[in-house]
Amino acid sequence: MTSLAYTFVDSPIGDLLLAGTGDALHYLSFPSGHKAFGPKPDWQRSDAPFREVKRQLDAYFAGELKDFDLPLHLGGTAFQNAVWRYLDGIPFGETRSYGRVAADLGRPKACRAVGAANGNNPIPIILPCHRVIGQNGSLTGFGGGLPVKELLLRHEAGERQDGQP
Repeated sequence: MTSLAYTFVDSPIGDLLLAGTGDALHYLSFPSGHKAFGPKPDWQRSDAPFREVKRQLDAYFAGELKDFDLPLHLGGTAFQNAVWRYLDGIPFGETRSYGRVAADLGRPKACRAVGAANGNNPIPIILPCHRVIGQNGSLTGFGGGLPVKELLLRHEAGERQDGQP
């Protein structure tokens, strides 16, 4: 695999790390949370491959974009890819439970596997894993931290607090 390019994009939830090639986005990482990470030593800093990603993220946070249209590179297993494709189909402003995702994928007993795949989503926000919640409506597990998940869901519900999403 060739070395990836990376950049940072300012957002209302902090600087987001983007990594990929000129052909596709491979990773988006939050500035904090248990899944946050920084650039790898062999990655090269370059803003050019991410102009469209930045434009769409800016439009999303401004409330002007509900569906991303970007080329994505996803690794992962067949099941993880099925979950990630499912995430892409959850409409802006709506949520699904882990159980519903599992059932909709034809694996009704795979709630924990859905949670694990959700937790390994390499491109959060764009593949909106924040839209998956507990069966009882509780916010559970999120690589960027639960406060960020709550902010993203409030943003999509049209709520604004102190200029935040």
